[in-house]
Amino acid sequence: MTTATRPALSPELQRARSSFEPSSGFLAVASIGIPTRETVAAQKADLDLWGAARRDPMDYDAIVERTRRSYAQLVGVTPDRVATGSQTSVITSLVAAGVPDGAEVLSVDGDFSSIVFPLLQQPGIRLRTVSLAALAESITDDTWLVVFSHIQSSTGVVADVAAIVAAASAHDAYTFCDTTQSAGVHPVDASLFDATVCHSYKWLCAPRGVAFLTLSERFQATLRPLQAGWYAGDQVWQSCYGPHMTLASDARAFDVSPAWPAWVGAEPAIRMFSELDIAEVWAYSSGLGDLLCDGLGIPQQHQAIVTWADPDASDLHKLVAAGIKASGRAGRLRAAFHLWNDEADVAAVVAALRP
Repeated sequence: MTTATRPALSPELQRARSSFEPSSGFLAVASIGIPTRETVAAQKADLDLWGAARRDPMDYDAIVERTRRSYAQLVGVTPDRVATGSQTSVITSLVAAGVPDGAEVLSVDGDFSSIVFPLLQQPGIRLRTVSLAALAESITDDTWLVVFSHIQSSTGVVADVAAIVAAASAHDAYTFCDTTQSAGVHPVDASLFDATVCHSYKWLCAPRGVAFLTLSERFQATLRPLQAGWYAGDQVWQSCYGPHMTLASDARAFDVSPAWPAWVGAEPAIRMFSELDIAEVWAYSSGLGDLLCDGLGIPQQHQAIVTWADPDASDLHKLVAAGIKASGRAGRLRAAFHLWNDEADVAAVVAALRP
């Protein structure tokens, strides 16, 4: 794809692109996103209110609920199917604890540790790993749960969701998908899975500490809200003291109490992404990725995260020396494109690596 053939951007996407401070050379969104101006302003205002002793814990309830609704809209589920959390591994631990003793969990070789390590901490789980390409065909009648990332962190490869979901359905296996590297840049339909987890500090450009769990009704019935606290109560502010416990009946039973300042910053960011055509965001970001592949003379990857072998980090060092922020994982260089990037970033990488 050349610049001349790139489609015109919608007004909504143009506005979203302009909501960020100039971020030339930042290609590290696969590691950490950049906040919008509105997120920065919201967090500063919250800090001022807190510093002036003008904040009450109840002030944050509406913020959390609005953000929950925006996220639900973004990933195609109803808000009652969304639980709020803080970290991917913490949410995965709840899922791992629900796996029956002796059951098989099928996962992906080299997938992100936050959705693998909690499984390894459950001695009753029989964990089997295969390549991402072989995941769908490896599901059997013995598989209880299939765990994978929608987009692989180390390679940027997009999973064949249709094939995986169809195979899991054919074998009556549950599915648990990590959308941390896809929500906000690639279309996500969380209703396809029994559970998803997403930490929003990358492609959703929210502060770290804001994560989401989506649950189907049938999968929720297999899990216990082991971390239940007052925020998981049916009536939050009537749930501050035990031993009487009445938890919410929907996914909110798995809520954890929010890190308030983080949610203040997350609200405008996630609202913005929920109002965008994410297919257009993907076309824009992966299109820049393909332009980079063309410039480097490598096959197009059709990904927002472009990766190639860089075992000694020599290419990464060249980019750093040129003032370009990228990342290296598992012996590969990752150049990740999002809304703030443009063709000038592609040209800068090519110039640094192919002078």
